[in-house]
Amino acid sequence: MRVLVAGATGVIGRQLVPVLQGAGHHVVGLSRPDSRRSDDAGSGTADETVAADALDAQALAVAVEDAKPDAVVHLLTAIPARVNPKRLAADFALTNRLRTEGTRNLLDAVGRSGATRVVTEGLAYAYRPTGGPLANEDAPLWSGGPKQLRPVVDALIEHERLTREAGGVVLRFGHLYGPGSAYASDGTFTEQVRHGKVPIVGGGTAVFSFTHARDAATAIAAALDKPVSGVLNIVDDHPVPLHEWLPQMARLLGSPEPRSAPALLARLAVGSWGVAFMTKLPGADNTRARLRLDWRPGYPSWREGFAAELPGRGSHRR
Repeated sequence: MRVLVAGATGVIGRQLVPVLQGAGHHVVGLSRPDSRRSDDAGSGTADETVAADALDAQALAVAVEDAKPDAVVHLLTAIPARVNPKRLAADFALTNRLRTEGTRNLLDAVGRSGATRVVTEGLAYAYRPTGGPLANEDAPLWSGGPKQLRPVVDALIEHERLTREAGGVVLRFGHLYGPGSAYASDGTFTEQVRHGKVPIVGGGTAVFSFTHARDAATAIAAALDKPVSGVLNIVDDHPVPLHEWLPQMARLLGSPEPRSAPALLARLAVGSWGVAFMTKLPGADNTRARLRLDWRPGYPSWREGFAAELPGRGSHRR
């Protein structure tokens, strides 16, 4: 199968390309025409590359036609390496456009190309808090949440609507970790934890469902081979509250134990979304994906994944 991967050098894309090639697929990476790096779309890893700005409908249509895909994977984002929770809407502005205008342009082009499978990337931690620890795919996204989050969720809702109308499947990934992510050994969040700059806010009651980037990739590969549509949560088997995983991460890094901070005080530093991120978000249930994709995470628990990805105790002590 010829698979066009839009976002082939992102955190997931770098894991996905070899997974697809290992399964016998021919991978075409989509790159920006002004890319400064020759491998921006996976050149040197993808079998072919095509170039177009996803926000330029005409150029994208030409690129998709040249790619002649049987299937398309949409992983396009433009998320800064370090996100300021008080500026989330601004930091995600371009990603929001890629999830709305970019998705519309890509799916219009795909509709004319004859591709029969579409897989797109969603989020499994944008669910509305309901009081329960886990959310399945029927739970509503948090459209009326903190001000900085609202345009992000609005874009996700439109992105998912467009994917469903095209007969595709949205894979909602959890908090992404692994090489190139904010939670990697050299990631921006890890650096903050290493230096004791991430407190446990308001008791750290938010529940996190993590997804290793390679597990995201294997789920995409499974979705390409299954007649599934709609949305599916792609997360590990062990959702965990922040007050449990953050101290364990600090211990793995040989870092100071995270201090506690009251929510009211933290709100001044990180805003209402930053506080909600640490105190309100529910985890996600992966039952439906396990059944419909016959998929299992390679790291069933964040504990195993963190232990494999992060340096040993004290190895980065400064």
